[in-house]
Amino acid sequence: MTKRKKEPLRKCVVTQEMLPKKELIRIVKNKQGEVFVDESGKQNGRGAYIQRNRSVIEDAKQNRALQKHLKVKMDDSIYDDLLDRVGE
Repeated sequence: MTKRKKEPLRKCVVTQEMLPKKELIRIVKNKQGEVFVDESGKQNGRGAYIQRNRSVIEDAKQNRALQKHLKVKMDDSIYDDLLDRVGE
């Protein structure tokens, strides 16, 4: 019997669901206050996870979920970047 490796779970800041890390996109605020999408998932800074889902990202944009979670003012370009990444 082989042991299965546990899959890391993270909570989406919009839906509050615990989901596998692979199904989420990580957004990071570093010490300089810059906010960006973390492709590697390993950048230094405070991270927030959001589902790879167009409607969830649009909800986050409307209710400013990332700003609240990361405690930073940011423009809508991050949300536009996220929407480009999920495509559809």
